[in-house]
Amino acid sequence: MSITGKKSRPYSIGIVGKPNVGKSTFFSAATLAPAEIANYPFTTIKPNRGIGYLRTPCVHQEFNVKDNPVNSLCLEGIRLIPVELIDSAGLVPGAWKGRGLGNQFLDEIRRADALIHIIDAAGATDIEGVQCKPGTHDPLEDARFLEAEITMWMVNILKRDWDKITRTIGSKRAGVSLTTELEQRLSGLSIKRQHILEAIRKSGLNADKPASWSEEKLIMFIDTLRKISKPMIIAANKIDLPTAEKNVERLKQKDYFVAPCSAEAELALRRAAEKEWIDYRPGDCNYNILKLGTLTETQQKALQTIKEKVLTPFGTTGVQEAINAAYFRLLNCIVVYPVEDIEKLSNHKGEVLPDAYIIPYGTTARQLAYLIHTELGDNFIYALEAREKKRIGEDYILKDRDIINIVSAKKRA
Repeated sequence: MSITGKKSRPYSIGIVGKPNVGKSTFFSAATLAPAEIANYPFTTIKPNRGIGYLRTPCVHQEFNVKDNPVNSLCLEGIRLIPVELIDSAGLVPGAWKGRGLGNQFLDEIRRADALIHIIDAAGATDIEGVQCKPGTHDPLEDARFLEAEITMWMVNILKRDWDKITRTIGSKRAGVSLTTELEQRLSGLSIKRQHILEAIRKSGLNADKPASWSEEKLIMFIDTLRKISKPMIIAANKIDLPTAEKNVERLKQKDYFVAPCSAEAELALRRAAEKEWIDYRPGDCNYNILKLGTLTETQQKALQTIKEKVLTPFGTTGVQEAINAAYFRLLNCIVVYPVEDIEKLSNHKGEVLPDAYIIPYGTTARQLAYLIHTELGDNFIYALEAREKKRIGEDYILKDRDIINIVSAKKRA
């Protein structure tokens, strides 16, 4: 999320994976609303996009107030903040060349800031997504091939203009840098200047002479850029199958960030909660049956199986953990609560702690003001922090769970 004096778009997370691994089930489970929200922060949701939720402890209990959430939910002390999830088409080897629905897949993840890669941890689908006997396919192969597909897609995009870029950089009269050129040409992929600078540093290549790069070095640079600009977490799905657990450990040993997951279990729990059969919030470690008499014996057994095979051994279904990890670990986000009355912790309508903002760590008080409204940022004077009741300046780095009141020149007038 780039904050440069005007409102930024919210972060988006892409849900990716080959066919038949449970990707659609994960997306359905993640976007099944636990309750109504007054106003979503996204004006348009396309068919392949949906609303998931970031789960975080709400600050209202710390301050002993009753909150009135507007842009999010608060369920028994848990704040659920809407986030955008992008459901991509199933990916098969050769997608970067247009095989299968490759072009559709790649277009869908252009605006994704991070990726959740759904993998069949049980090894019950082959590299093409065709079902096979559990344990006969290696999930590590899936992790490697998807990374390679995205890298080569990015390489192809850049190679279209690579000769022109290198000629421009090589011209002494041009006076432009490789970073500037790449920033302009890759902006449609949500790739930022800081991503490019970090990739150049990590790759150790000479940015002043890109014409000297071999094709192997170019691919290596783009692969580095992919890891930085499209960080990925693996949701190791079908964790309830016997062959899955050892593969999860193997994935972790390869330095992938892995969330053990059962999307099917999460979807079942959310649907049961939607019908008010059980008390369950996204990410809970257990559920309580509310209407035992309305459940059939089969339904009771299904819920008990979820508890025994998923919740008890793993703590949760893993779906919410994957979403939280994408924001808090991959994108290094924090949550802050802007208010207009620092004493009552309310907005001008008297609603207490109405909004929860997801922002990148390192955001300043003035940058938060710009995220709320451009005019508020332009007329920023100072801000007030609720815990210590202290005045803070425009360069104050916001912390997770901060409650902030922005004081502007217009507000004073």
